[in-house]
Amino acid sequence: MKDCLLVLSGGLDSTTMLYEYRDRIALALSFHYGSNHNDREIAFARLHCERLHVEHVVIQLGFMKQYFRSSLLDGADAIPEGAYDDANMKSTVVPFRNGIMLSIAAGMAETRGLSCVMLANHAGDHTIYPDCRPQFVEAMDRAIEAGTWEGIRLLTPYTNLTKADIARHGKALGINYAETWSCYKGGALHCGRCGTCVERREALRDAGIDDPTEYAVP
Repeated sequence: MKDCLLVLSGGLDSTTMLYEYRDRIALALSFHYGSNHNDREIAFARLHCERLHVEHVVIQLGFMKQYFRSSLLDGADAIPEGAYDDANMKSTVVPFRNGIMLSIAAGMAETRGLSCVMLANHAGDHTIYPDCRPQFVEAMDRAIEAGTWEGIRLLTPYTNLTKADIARHGKALGINYAETWSCYKGGALHCGRCGTCVERREALRDAGIDDPTEYAVP
């Protein structure tokens, strides 16, 4: 039964969730909030939804780039390079991004008569992004259930998985990760240097996947 809405960025994690839960996903929702890499990600989100015959809607959130502060919104040169950890990546936090997106997703799910919203947050994000942590998604689940007539639930099955764990799921599903985007700089190729590129490389390596990504820096 297709009863869920998926928040789909077009990155490795949410694309894996799209394929893993394709039998439940009636609608995929992407958000363009003005980040360097939104266009790259959303193009892949659209590709996979077309391939799987899943309806795909893009919501424009331009006010976030206009009013919010984050290196993710300030151009490629503002993105830190090196390890994917809290000290290095904290500047990329977009304040309450997932809270805003999930609120819209809940409203869209209720409008469409769906019973759940899915988000592909994972354990590697917990120290960096407050709106990816277990306590946040648990609280949002309660809020969405309480704030909708039909008691819509938030499902986050990857919360306690590493990115490598997710990539292993994708490997079993036969996903071509060349058709996903991670790099926060948003150039023509993955830069190979920023924290998300480093995390991507390590996850694919640890999952035993030959990395199909074309990097500007090998």
